[in-house]
Amino acid sequence: MSAPLTETAAWQALQAHFESVRHVHLRDLFAADPQRGERLSAEGAGLYLDYSKHRVTDETLELLLDLARSRQLEARRDAMLSGEKINATEGRAVLHTALRAPRGQEILVDGRNVVPEVHEVLDRMAAFAEQIREGQWLGQTGRPIRAVVNIGIGGSDLGPVMAYEALKHYAQRDLTMRFVSNVDGTDLVEKTRDLNPEETLFIVSSKTFTTQETMANAQSARAWLLAALGDDAAVARHFVAVSTNAEAVQKFGIDTANMFGFWDWVGGRYSMDSAIGLSLMLAIGPEGFRELLAGFHAMDEHFASAPLKANLPVLMALLGVWYNNFFDAQTLAVLPYDQYLAYFPAYLQQLDMESNGKHVTLDGHEVAYQTGPVVWGQPGTNGQHAFYQLIHQGTKLIPCDFIAFAQTLNSLPLPGGAPHHDLLMANVFAQTEALAFGKTLPEVLAEGVAPELAPHRVFEGNRPTSTVLADRLTPHTLGALIALYEHKVFVQGVIWDVNSFDQWGVELGKVLAGRIVKELGADEPELGHDSSTNALIRRYRARR
Repeated sequence: MSAPLTETAAWQALQAHFESVRHVHLRDLFAADPQRGERLSAEGAGLYLDYSKHRVTDETLELLLDLARSRQLEARRDAMLSGEKINATEGRAVLHTALRAPRGQEILVDGRNVVPEVHEVLDRMAAFAEQIREGQWLGQTGRPIRAVVNIGIGGSDLGPVMAYEALKHYAQRDLTMRFVSNVDGTDLVEKTRDLNPEETLFIVSSKTFTTQETMANAQSARAWLLAALGDDAAVARHFVAVSTNAEAVQKFGIDTANMFGFWDWVGGRYSMDSAIGLSLMLAIGPEGFRELLAGFHAMDEHFASAPLKANLPVLMALLGVWYNNFFDAQTLAVLPYDQYLAYFPAYLQQLDMESNGKHVTLDGHEVAYQTGPVVWGQPGTNGQHAFYQLIHQGTKLIPCDFIAFAQTLNSLPLPGGAPHHDLLMANVFAQTEALAFGKTLPEVLAEGVAPELAPHRVFEGNRPTSTVLADRLTPHTLGALIALYEHKVFVQGVIWDVNSFDQWGVELGKVLAGRIVKELGADEPELGHDSSTNALIRRYRARR
């Protein structure tokens, strides 16, 4: 990029425009445009986006689109989708979209079509999954597998556990699924406490098979299994690997025929639809997994082909830039109104914050503006009775994404009242309306509230929200929803001129932990840390 972001004409035009509209209220925007709610909406891949309750005018949107064009968004998008090595700091292509490409499509990396390789792994996964699901894969003592424990961390855990919880309605319920990630021994102990080793399969998910936390848990799981079964040969019947390190996998005792690989052009937080999703395929079956991939691909196609002004990931990304960089909003609340999506905000934390939590541009210069937001949230309606008070009447501006479905997977009538799902959806619509329009002091007084109490009942409103509405939570819908946020994060990275596909900030703590762990068990080697860390280490050693 030639000029720094804040020095570009497109940015400065937005800044001047911001000063003229920053105090405009959503009440006035809707009053001036009766069709605003229908007009400011877009659809793609089965998702409907209402972005009318944002503090933007038509001019705002045009200026934001000008900004995207000035950052060569379309060219950058096409470079990613075609396999160019846009991850410059690691010299890698960024092709999670190839993981869900249909058979017959051609996507080249270093001159080689990678799509056949992707489907070869998917076919092997499917064959293995059917063996487990049909009780044909037997453990060391001849019993079928009835429990699966996925051991991973970061992208090797957050994606599979989120998707399993999201799609539990479609899961084979006589197959117990557990997920272990934390190196805290409590995680593994509690997840295996009630399992029968004879009927348990572990999936060790680590590309290098050296990830510290994952391998510590894998070794402890191995010891747990062998304590019950005794024979080292049992490992090959009760462990499989998602990895590319055949030598380490074999040394662990896993048959490399049961090793499922993926590629260096798949980042961890983008890997759920690769072999990292093996646990999910075991739960929902190969057909359900293929439906998930089709949903991903549908959003990929929408992102690749829809005009920018009607492109869901682009619109959501630009609105995020508007609040992050001009209104100085610090966070984004993601509020799914479906209990199955309880883990979705946590999944998006890694996707967004690990991708765009960067302080230098692609060419290594310090940024002079905010990059990624803090992402957080809980399912509705739980959050309404926890943190919505701050969103409604607090002093911080918190843009919110509401996610909801027209049809429930669990219809539950409420005797004497509306069905549970109607009650749930009424809250979605009521919350976005209340956040947008609030309640003025005259309106409060007109309700007969005492003047001394009236200020406490005033809602300023003008709190921006997006609403993403789909018909039903299916594997296809979930795939489209995840891809929507993947591409949104990419677009924002292009605007901010950061590499959304490396994560060097994760490394320093790992390096220091590897050094410190050797010091915790020693008597008193010379400690070379700061005085605080030295004191904490000594206190821990004295009391461990």
